[in-house]
Amino acid sequence: MSEAEKKGITVKIDADLHAQVRQYIEANGMTMAEFVSKALDDELHPKTTIKEEKYMGNMRTMAFQVPEDLFLQIKDYLDRHHMTQKQFVLGLIQDELDRDYEEQQAMAEKQQSEDEPDEDEDEDLDEAEDEDEGEDFDESEDPEESEDEGMSMDM
Repeated sequence: MSEAEKKGITVKIDADLHAQVRQYIEANGMTMAEFVSKALDDELHPKTTIKEEKYMGNMRTMAFQVPEDLFLQIKDYLDRHHMTQKQFVLGLIQDELDRDYEEQQAMAEKQQSEDEPDEDEDEDLDEAEDEDEGEDFDESEDPEESEDEGMSMDM
């Protein structure tokens, strides 16, 4: 937006709040104008995602520390994508839980299909049993006599 299209806002805030804002913008390499613009935009246009809406009931706090260089990379990413840390982390967690759920479902379906006998396998087993029955040895027949009969017929 060009300077001609911008308007000014002047507000008086508590000195302690002003000190907190100063500290924040210095730590994040922002100007006061950038901070106020972002704060107003976030307030007027909340970026609540559908995934985040699922969690508006009972809330629990998760806190963890990350190395400074990773933190700076995350902040840069969040600024470029206009996201909050909460949106970012909740999105990552939900994506991983969804991926894991789909993987578990696929494994369960695979296990179920392995546990159920395949119709083709049943038919193959039945045919193999039929062939085996035809090759059963008749104990009443003497194997030597069978060979002799085969030889005598050739003569």
